[in-house]
Amino acid sequence: MSEPDTVVEEQIAFDVNDFPGGARSVIEAVLMVVDEPISELALASALELPVDDVVAHLHDLEQEYAAQQRGFTLRSVAGGWRIYSRSDYAPVVEKFLLDGQQAKLTQASLETLAVIAYRQPISRSRVSAVRGVNVDGVVRTLLNRGLIEELGADGDGGAILYGTTDYFLQRLGLGTLDELPALAPYLPEVDLLDEIAEQGRG
Repeated sequence: MSEPDTVVEEQIAFDVNDFPGGARSVIEAVLMVVDEPISELALASALELPVDDVVAHLHDLEQEYAAQQRGFTLRSVAGGWRIYSRSDYAPVVEKFLLDGQQAKLTQASLETLAVIAYRQPISRSRVSAVRGVNVDGVVRTLLNRGLIEELGADGDGGAILYGTTDYFLQRLGLGTLDELPALAPYLPEVDLLDEIAEQGRG
């Protein structure tokens, strides 16, 4: 009976010093892809390096980034290390993120958002009744932008109810929904919305 084939090791063996730039560049490459801060021990274990060497490389990288006035820095946070954009550039990064994330809302989106804000919790059919058009696509857009969220289901028909998010309040600079301008009196009452929605289905 023949000997069983040797199981090939799943982990790839390598020497970090064989890579261009050596251990520091390897550590940098790993730090570029982590979603959460990674501990010195985890780095040392993965790269098969002494922990003291990893710590020294991390501190050297941190000082190098600072000396070169790079737009990013290396910080030890919550028991691990991660690359972050440097706080000096926060206004630029914030503007970039906000501008990219919130291309201006269309008129239809603004109208739908207003109806939801003032009449929440509210179903799509009721929003459609106020606006007089189908709002499915617009509601999806508002959900994707994080301006509205699902609040559960209507007890009667099981329709999904929508309301605004904390992000909506932040974007408008409001503490609570009570601070919304007095626009609600100009929107139809819920009973009337039900009646209009019912007529639309008939």
